[in-house]
Amino acid sequence: MDNRGKRQASSLFGGMGFYIALLVCVVAAGVVGYFALLNNNDTQTEPTQAVDQQDPGPAQSVTLPAPEPAKPVISEEPVIVTRPVLQPEKPEPAPVSDDTAEPAADTAPASVQEEPMEVASPLAGETVAVFSVDQLAYDATLGDWRTHDGIDIQAAAGSVVTAAAPGTVLSVDGDGRLGTTVVVDHHNGYVTTYASLQPETAVLAGDTVALGDTLGAVGNTSLSEAGLGAHLHFSVTKDGQAVDPAEFLP
Repeated sequence: MDNRGKRQASSLFGGMGFYIALLVCVVAAGVVGYFALLNNNDTQTEPTQAVDQQDPGPAQSVTLPAPEPAKPVISEEPVIVTRPVLQPEKPEPAPVSDDTAEPAADTAPASVQEEPMEVASPLAGETVAVFSVDQLAYDATLGDWRTHDGIDIQAAAGSVVTAAAPGTVLSVDGDGRLGTTVVVDHHNGYVTTYASLQPETAVLAGDTVALGDTLGAVGNTSLSEAGLGAHLHFSVTKDGQAVDPAEFLP
């Protein structure tokens, strides 16, 4: 009995001892592996920290592009400077108070007075068409309504037409609408026109005429006024604007 019990105890402890030894080995292997893994992580992170904190490495040089040369702000072309003309300063008007009288009106520059001009009618006859630029007048020749920038004086063909005022002949033309036309400049803004004359005139462009000098003769050369028969078309302008010849003549 004793020997049998010893054999059973030895078999039991022998089997359990094997498993205990195996468990101890597994635990030991796990502990060794854990510390090995922990040691490996420490060895990988330490060089990085050393590089970041202690050895930043050689600095990289950066080459900046060279700046472009500044362009000159002056012109290459020569500049011609003329001598300035100094204008006299206008004196400021003195303040006018309620107690002081207003400056006299004669301090203003005197207006330029036009020289008197002798004027006479260029032809004696009946006025058959009047000045009308603000409203239309009936034209018997063309059969329509239109403006009329002068007056038409009816007279016998060949009647003498004279200068209404002294001046210089600007032109002698054969106008397609008004016929033979003489234009006289009176050098004061007034210009007179004599139309529907006979083709032969007594003056040329550039001639100087006095009051009453002969310019031509009454004809019927105006195509637009041929229905009136022999007559003089007489018109007047002041600074380029048509005026009523009845107001220009005495």
